[in-house]
Amino acid sequence: MSVELIQGVLLAFAVVVILMPAYIRALRFFGMGKQILEEGPQTHQVKRGTPTMGGLLIIGVVLGLFFALRGGLPAGGIIAPIATLLLVGILGAFDDWLNARTGEGISARQKMLWLVVVAAFAAYQIQTTYAIDSIAVPFIGSVMIDPALYMVFAAFAIIAAANGVNLTDGLDGLAGGTLVFAFVAFVFVSLLNVPTQPNLALLCALIVGSLLGFLWFNVHPAQVFMGDSGSLALGATLAVTALITGQILILPLVGLVFVIETLSVIIQVGYFKATHGKRIFRMSPLHYHYELIGWDEEKITLRFWIIGIIAGLIGVTLFLASINRLL
Repeated sequence: MSVELIQGVLLAFAVVVILMPAYIRALRFFGMGKQILEEGPQTHQVKRGTPTMGGLLIIGVVLGLFFALRGGLPAGGIIAPIATLLLVGILGAFDDWLNARTGEGISARQKMLWLVVVAAFAAYQIQTTYAIDSIAVPFIGSVMIDPALYMVFAAFAIIAAANGVNLTDGLDGLAGGTLVFAFVAFVFVSLLNVPTQPNLALLCALIVGSLLGFLWFNVHPAQVFMGDSGSLALGATLAVTALITGQILILPLVGLVFVIETLSVIIQVGYFKATHGKRIFRMSPLHYHYELIGWDEEKITLRFWIIGIIAGLIGVTLFLASINRLL
């Protein structure tokens, strides 16, 4: 099975690298250039017009290769992550399209409504497929949870992860790289889980390979952006993956960068309102703060990648400790 996963990573990487140049030209032809907000760092204005919606190619390659390698949609509880990837990807693509046309995307209320609907569907599908009545708590073991409460908790996790990755997607290579490390962690979790989940591991491996191919064109200076079609969809799918493995409580650690970025926004907005205009950070999300105090974009991205790698390793270690306790 490990050979198949390596082949999946390499195949997805190769397909994205081969298709991306033509895809970028198509995005330019259809006027899918990113509009940069004036309120952001002024150094980002040179990125105006860079093709966006790169996430749509990632989704297409992942799903196409998964169905090809599996000969269709297999049994085994893989519907929720595939449906999430596709449905949230459609939402994100529409948002990218509006941004390119008008400079503004879907309203926050409309975006949240769509995410709530998809998250509720995914949570219900996971619960009915696996009949989940407990969650794994590191160093403690399984803790019982009411199924209805679990579905509410699952939907919240999906929405939070989608928005966390979306907030992180502000520097070249930042979201793509941190997503790679997070999905690599869940490749191991899927393989080592009891019972093992080979279909989920393959899906994660294909996402990793596609992201690596995307990063070939997205590292600074980026030739293409992921857009909401990628960040929202992949963030939501990451949460669904964690839920299916039963290891949702290690997700905040595996996705630590996304948590930090989200908290920086919450803290900034809360402090701004409480103090009537004062700020803790120069700008939020946090990566903009470091950029405005003089860090190079590449330095911020690489240091956040390092945090992502370490967090992923610790997350897998906690998972191994929990399954060893159960065994």
